Amino acid sequence: MRSTVAVALAAVTVVGAGCTSHRADPGAFRPGAADAGDSYVPGRGNGGYDVSGYQLRVRYDPATDRLTGRATVTATATAALSRFNLDLIGLDVSRVTVSGAAARHRRDGGELVVTPPRGLPRGAGFTVEVDYAGVPTAVPDGELGNGGFLHTADGAIALGQPESAATWFPVNDHPSDKATYDIEVTVPDGLAALSNGVPGERTSAGGWTTWRWAERAPMASYLTTLVIGDYRVETGTHAGKPMITAVPANLPATGPEASSLARTGEIADFLASRFGPYPFDSYGGIAVTDSRIGYALETQSRPVYGPGFFRGGRPNPSVVAHELAHQWFGDSVSLARWQDIWLNEGFATYAEWLWAEHDGGRTAQRAFELRYAATDWSQPAVDPGRAAMFGDGVYQRGALAVHALRRTVGDETFFRLLEGWTGQRRGGIATTADFVAYAEQVAGRPLRPLLDAWLAGGVAPALP
Repeated sequence: MRSTVAVALAAVTVVGAGCTSHRADPGAFRPGAADAGDSYVPGRGNGGYDVSGYQLRVRYDPATDRLTGRATVTATATAALSRFNLDLIGLDVSRVTVSGAAARHRRDGGELVVTPPRGLPRGAGFTVEVDYAGVPTAVPDGELGNGGFLHTADGAIALGQPESAATWFPVNDHPSDKATYDIEVTVPDGLAALSNGVPGERTSAGGWTTWRWAERAPMASYLTTLVIGDYRVETGTHAGKPMITAVPANLPATGPEASSLARTGEIADFLASRFGPYPFDSYGGIAVTDSRIGYALETQSRPVYGPGFFRGGRPNPSVVAHELAHQWFGDSVSLARWQDIWLNEGFATYAEWLWAEHDGGRTAQRAFELRYAATDWSQPAVDPGRAAMFGDGVYQRGALAVHALRRTVGDETFFRLLEGWTGQRRGGIATTADFVAYAEQVAGRPLRPLLDAWLAGGVAPALP
């Protein structure tokens, strides 16, 4: 996402998918944890199982703002479960089955509590099917603007970080549990229904059109999106993969939004020369005009860009570079815990510096010097606190640490390190400790003191 202490480098145990707080008797069936154990998103995520895939079939009528859906969740129990939770905000559930058998269910705030007819042994695969409906809700965020499911004049936008998915489907809503997605969205004829991944067959019947999308690479739930409305959709290919971009139909075809998105392939290719092969099976981007969205978000394979980045009638390739860099840092290699969000934002901000230099602007070194002089060193990049997770300490100080690492190890080692990191961790999750350990392995020297100082020290570090 792009928005207007001692460093926690020791290895940690992430409580979430695949974890349970009950360890006394591993053979007993017990409830799965109703929380991922992440203090930045209390109440989000769940324990005791690992999701491998979601199949979502939803129908949305903008005239009534009503959504109906069926979600099929394929998972494996990582503990012996008597019951388990899914995150779901504000929608009514009419039926739940577990592996084809009717299951008891109840709501507990933003949780859907499911009790299967029989306990689920550890290691057992199971499938949950949930029928649900209602008027979806937004998730207010005082810093960046609203997220969640937003009703618009011509449709809807489902978007947000760190949470949004649970406002339109039942989910294990934490990035530590990534999964594949098959998404079918049925909307009135004439409207687009855009989502993540590779487009599938589009069919129409009775005044409604069904759009199909498939994301086969593991995806964190907050990276899902659904954009419905009157959009001008451009479909093509880039590097042999589908390229889908969209801007609202009422914007000019040569406006700053369309001009910026038109550079998606060019910018992605440049970043691939620095970070390694592009990690997904499709490219694209979506511009929206809703003023409630004061950010851009790296929704997997198809970032969404809020209106504030195109004011003044000028294209903005910088924000495209930022969100595309996230396809490597944040999307393909995702966070095990939100405290380490600098691993996403520091590298995406640094990608802006690299792109500007490549595109004839100031050098990355000059950007580093200017930002170094303006930095408030009391704001850490690692574990900044929930209120500061989208602040300059994460974005700018994170980028400073990346450049300091480059200056210390040299360009050859630095770019080999980045390409190795994104290759080794592709499709997975990571912590700051993981990155430091890998950087030290590649560089063949201790780097923790350096990164500790640049990411979380209370005073300006010495320039490398």
